[in-house]
Amino acid sequence: QLQLAESGGGLVQPGGSLRLSCAVSGYTLDYYAIGWFRQAPGKEREGVSCASSSHGSTYYADSVKGRFTISIDNAKNTVYLQMNSLKPEDTADYYCAAELSPRADFQTLGRFCKFGMDYRGKGTLVTVSS
Repeated sequence: QLQLAESGGGLVQPGGSLRLSCAVSGYTLDYYAIGWFRQAPGKEREGVSCASSSHGSTYYADSVKGRFTISIDNAKNTVYLQMNSLKPEDTADYYCAAELSPRADFQTLGRFCKFGMDYRGKGTLVTVSS
């Protein structure tokens, strides 16, 4: 069974950076689309970024475009989310997710980011505050 475990959350000042990691076990990432989602208290879940290493495609929500970067290390079966220029409104519980979808293209990733994925981790809290 696919399992995902996030790490790297914490407290950071506005304008700062943070890198989240998601260690995936159980299956190789080659056949899965991967995503990062977040949910703040009282707000709906938001798909931050989704990617497919086998297709080489990525999708970003407009709210993070140009500030966040998703990357996949297939050798380590690990997914990263580099977050720069953080804002207080980025404060949320972040979790990674995956769905079996070989070579998912940009449109497919957009749907995954909008509607969610089958597998998810427990999450890691990111707080952006001075």
